[in-house]
Amino acid sequence: MRVALPYHLRNLAQVGGEVTLEVTGAVTIRSVLDALEARYPMLRGTIREYETGQRRPFLRFFACAEDWSLAAVDEPLPKAVAAGQEPFLVIGAIAGG
Repeated sequence: MRVALPYHLRNLAQVGGEVTLEVTGAVTIRSVLDALEARYPMLRGTIREYETGQRRPFLRFFACAEDWSLAAVDEPLPKAVAAGQEPFLVIGAIAGG
């Protein structure tokens, strides 16, 4: 499956674009983030909190043009994402005025 990261996380992980991951079992937000952190340990604590495992406040998750940021972390992601046809997007939120 494919995961697209915001610039600062790509820079930290030293990758140039989307990353490709092997996810075993059901493809969920939790399993994707587990696989991502296993392959790129420097990302631990940057996408989700160490203690709680909750998504960090200024990051959003998208799959198939839908916001999955508030979805249950064990809910299966769309089949197109699991099959690698569409990427799972981790987006840095933009705030300002």
